[in-house]
Amino acid sequence: MNRGETDTHRNLKALALDWARANGFAIAAPEVRVPKSGYRADVAAASRGENRRIAVFECKQARADLLKDAHAEAETKRKLAELIVRRAKLEELLAVHRPDLRRGESLFAEFDSWDFSGLEHATYRDVLAELATLQARVLKGTRFSKMYRYRCADLLYLVVEEAIFTEAEIPAGWGLLVRRGEALVLVRPPVALEAAEAQRIALLENIALAATRLRRDFGGQARAGVAEKNEKELAE
Repeated sequence: MNRGETDTHRNLKALALDWARANGFAIAAPEVRVPKSGYRADVAAASRGENRRIAVFECKQARADLLKDAHAEAETKRKLAELIVRRAKLEELLAVHRPDLRRGESLFAEFDSWDFSGLEHATYRDVLAELATLQARVLKGTRFSKMYRYRCADLLYLVVEEAIFTEAEIPAGWGLLVRRGEALVLVRPPVALEAAEAQRIALLENIALAATRLRRDFGGQARAGVAEKNEKELAE
């Protein structure tokens, strides 16, 4: 456990673990090294079976955790806003031509949402790629764009506190999970990246290693607690 970690960030990680397990990712662990990226994910999880999928979760509790100070931030955000509008128009058109992408969450079509995460559409993917490039200029480092570009996992999720980001600041291709109360709500699904099988296996191994390390650490803490209790009892 990171001793410098805040309670808020720790809570977001715990909620991400709960959400992952409740949504079919039976194997999960915090603080997992992501192969190819050079980064350590707050949470990584894997589903089971032949159609196994790997997901990575990055938790951010404040805008300062995501944004860096950039001299051209205002201009970049303006361009990002334009791309957001373009993406929205594209999604409107795609919704007309692809009614099969309707999520079916509402009885009335005009109130329903659409799932474009698995859509293979060149123009739509180009817009997402351009969004990722621009966001790399205002995001802290290139973590989000790099993980998306390298297809480090099948699904990438940003886990955040409510109302701390604008739409233009959400990394392109990433899903968005927002904490509301003591649960996470999926606000935007991620783009399905189809990571290479070798990447899936390597990340799955790292999830297992992280889970083993976590059990060992907690086991050591438990033994230390028992020893301390025994010493106090002997002293009495």
